[in-house]
Amino acid sequence: MDFVDIERAIQVAEEALAGGADWLEAGTPLIKSEGLNAVRALRQRFPQTTIVADMKTMDAGRAEVEVAAKAGANIIDVLGAASDATIRECVEAANNYGARIVVDMIEVRDPVERARAAEQAGAHYVSIHTAIDVQMRGGDPFERLKVVANSVDIPVAVAGGINSETAAKAIENGASIVIVGGAITKSTDARRAAEEIKQAMLTGKAVATNLFKRVDIDDVRDILKRVSTANISDAMHRTGEMEGIRPIVPGIKLAGPVITVRTFPGDWSKPIQAIDLAQPGDVLVIDVGGSYPAIWGELATHSAIQKGMEGVVIDGAIRDTPEIRALGFAAFSRLISPTAGEPKGFGEINVPITAGGRRVFPGDWAVGDDDGIVIIPKAKVVEVANRAMDVLEKENRMREEIERGSTLSKVGYLEKWDKKR
Repeated sequence: MDFVDIERAIQVAEEALAGGADWLEAGTPLIKSEGLNAVRALRQRFPQTTIVADMKTMDAGRAEVEVAAKAGANIIDVLGAASDATIRECVEAANNYGARIVVDMIEVRDPVERARAAEQAGAHYVSIHTAIDVQMRGGDPFERLKVVANSVDIPVAVAGGINSETAAKAIENGASIVIVGGAITKSTDARRAAEEIKQAMLTGKAVATNLFKRVDIDDVRDILKRVSTANISDAMHRTGEMEGIRPIVPGIKLAGPVITVRTFPGDWSKPIQAIDLAQPGDVLVIDVGGSYPAIWGELATHSAIQKGMEGVVIDGAIRDTPEIRALGFAAFSRLISPTAGEPKGFGEINVPITAGGRRVFPGDWAVGDDDGIVIIPKAKVVEVANRAMDVLEKENRMREEIERGSTLSKVGYLEKWDKKR
């Protein structure tokens, strides 16, 4: 439960346990946000349930294990990257207080060596863990899991984007414990999600999930069209917007890699030449300095459609908007003007530009909807697509709580998190 508020954690925990979850883990964000009071609250509410404290201990092993165990944790997490001395201290403290230690192999370069060392130090479990930030780039834990599970005799846990479609694969590859986060905590029906995951574990057969599955570059366009530009902006820490650029066709969605064009006011030569260079699905982003007259119209739109282009984004002026709307072409522009300029041939294609106050490079991705345009750097497009879906799923969970009779201020715990002055 990687929440930052104990109230939501307890609510989801009740649903998950009803669906068949065996243990409850107080995730690191929850412990950092609420302190070990999170573990105390879980122990009080669920006195018979095994509680895991994901402390990710790196040093001061004895002290951290002691306070977690006294708070009510049955199992405490120490990082595999910690020293052998720290792991031994954690094990000794756990034995003293009747708890158990799981050694987390997150970002450990040689998990087999560290898992064997953890076993020698007396650890009760090891965990093969693909970090959330790595999952967003398409990583999963299964290859490492199989190797480690065949290398140690203690139970091996696995974590990292597991859902009802992959839980059986986790068991098949040697996991004794399957750790599930978002597939339950972001579901609008956490009980059903837990039931389906448990079913997959027990039967060895995948169960289809309605939740998002991490994508790679081949699927990124589909995901970027499923999320909103607002979701993407949130995923990019509220950045990426091209200021002042709006759609010509209401309700249209745009997502594709960028061909950049820099031209001068009224000079439509380079934008038209760029159409000939485009591949199906490409988006032209044109820097005209936010000026009149128009450098794009109906005939350019017909040409772009023939090439299979995804759309055009203009920091300048467009015309023939009724015809473009009738064609349903994804055109976004700062200005509209009936007047066209002249093709003079100045400017450049596929060079870095600044449009809508945003630096744009060839190969970046443009995503547009009724809220406007966001630009995603090429190197981060897979990560941002995954993070944007993560934002959407969390919003879906909150929307469900609101529809059950709550309010946004309550589900967001605003009174709790507002700055006190």
